[in-house]
Amino acid sequence: MSSNSRVFVARLVGLSVFDPLGDEVGRVRDVVLVLSTRLRGRGPRAIGLVVEVPGRRRVFVPMTRVTTIDAGQVITTGLVNMRRFEQRPGETSVVAELFDRPVRVLVDHETGLEPAVVEDVALEQLPSRDWAVTRIFARKGAPSRSRSGLQLRRPKGETVLVPITDVEGLHLSAAEQGAHALLDSLEDRKPADLADAIQDLTPKRRAEVTSAMNDEMLADVLEELPDDDRVEILTSLTTERAADVLEVMEPDDATDLLSELPADTVEELLQMMEPDEAAPIRRLLTYDENTAGGMMTPEPVILGPEASIAEALATVRRQELSPAVASLVYVCRPPLETPTGRLIGIVHIQKLLREPPHQSLGSILDRDFEPVTADASLETVTRLMANYNMVALPVTDEEGRLLGAVTVDDVLDHILPEDWREERHDEPDDLTGTDPASPAGLTPKGEGATRV
Repeated sequence: MSSNSRVFVARLVGLSVFDPLGDEVGRVRDVVLVLSTRLRGRGPRAIGLVVEVPGRRRVFVPMTRVTTIDAGQVITTGLVNMRRFEQRPGETSVVAELFDRPVRVLVDHETGLEPAVVEDVALEQLPSRDWAVTRIFARKGAPSRSRSGLQLRRPKGETVLVPITDVEGLHLSAAEQGAHALLDSLEDRKPADLADAIQDLTPKRRAEVTSAMNDEMLADVLEELPDDDRVEILTSLTTERAADVLEVMEPDDATDLLSELPADTVEELLQMMEPDEAAPIRRLLTYDENTAGGMMTPEPVILGPEASIAEALATVRRQELSPAVASLVYVCRPPLETPTGRLIGIVHIQKLLREPPHQSLGSILDRDFEPVTADASLETVTRLMANYNMVALPVTDEEGRLLGAVTVDDVLDHILPEDWREERHDEPDDLTGTDPASPAGLTPKGEGATRV
């Protein structure tokens, strides 16, 4: 790679990282700087990449091991230490911390320094093979709070690319910092990956990022976080915003979250919600969490027997439905909202795909199933799913009315250890890749984690 090549961090994020043999190691998620170090009049020194490897684990790859950044890929040499990345004092993550940071930039010597917000950072490799920040891409103007006070708006000024020497305040952590550029860099991530990235942020930065999310995105992230983290985030919001987010969440996930809060707080939030949105959550809160009633979703796919197969297929195609929920259609007598009229049968999605679209659901019903009652234990539900190879089970009352459905993902959440979402720091310090320069193809175990 030529010494004057310029790389923008926003374009670097998401690139695949390969070892010398051409095997993919992971994807770039961030760049780590030491702001206090300047190289030959250039900006802060870049010391490594944060790379996400399989298992959603983030590891540190020193810049000394990066041989090429070209053609949409990063190539490294030697071994990569697979110990989970933990940021050290004095280090700064570009995407997580510098994006959206308020600074002052010198665009015109006559007007002097002007307020701006960092949107990207340019790195260049020096003849010494060190990497340094050389330019800042910023948007002129200072961010302002929205009327609700929940998030910082993106400035509307023009964008400028200025040398690092014309930037002031890059090393200063702002009292208030937006998160739009950071969220833009994460927009292609799944909710579980977003939740993982948010867990790695400082509490202050986490609050800023979650405040800048829309309700739908925040709801998706809360559904993937450990209980402690999502309670912390929800209670940091205003009551009105928290109620809006709960309305967007799946009722069973919202119920799980509310069950971690004091009773008076729960009631206050339910009062702020729309009655139609709060009603299913109130019902779920009456059940023990380790019963079918406590695990079920009260909004499965429900249709009447006269509905056509075409109508059923259109319904299960809805993007907001999880695969497990969309796998079964529950055919009931009116009313068709839980608690429904009597459940008369179910139809698997595979059956829908095999029959003529104009045919009615009542003519292809599967009646050979065993529903569970709301007080059925977790063990009972798990055994039934395993015995009948089901990914979802109907939950009914004594009169056979459908109350909801327990899906396999609900069951997994309850049978996995309570801290399964938090088991991120106990992996062994494995090494991956090869080092042709080493006689045995190995390097010292700690070398992959060296920062300086």
